[in-house]
Amino acid sequence: MDIFLPILCAFLSCFCFSIIYNIRGGGILICAFGGALGWSVYLLTASIFQDDIAQTFAAALVISAYAEVMARIRKCPVTGYLLVAIFPLVPGGGIYYTMEHAINGEVDAFLASFLHTLGLAGAIAVGVLLVSSALRMWTTFRRQDLIPRKEKRP
Repeated sequence: MDIFLPILCAFLSCFCFSIIYNIRGGGILICAFGGALGWSVYLLTASIFQDDIAQTFAAALVISAYAEVMARIRKCPVTGYLLVAIFPLVPGGGIYYTMEHAINGEVDAFLASFLHTLGLAGAIAVGVLLVSSALRMWTTFRRQDLIPRKEKRP
């Protein structure tokens, strides 16, 4: 039960955020499910990694792969699915506390918070970049027939 409520909150926040992003029809539920999926991966990998940057990276990989698959299935741009589903992972609190430490002149706390927030943002960016690049390489090789296709039998 401890894990269900945060996942539900991630689902609802992504549902509302997809309305703001003007996503229509079934895409709203797809985006909301992507956010819930990413947050569940983040929570479930806590026992494996014990580091929130690694957890964020794993969740970003899963969200990015999910968004790419859903975009291909629905023949829509991946950007909408990805931006909405990645929303729960964005380190908004870290950004806030980093700026608070900067304004208060707490240099050590500012640097620690800044580097941690930068690590979280970098983990999201690298996770999305890896999946996007791997999929782009795959489709390029498929188009150039460098990867053999399965032949259809009559």
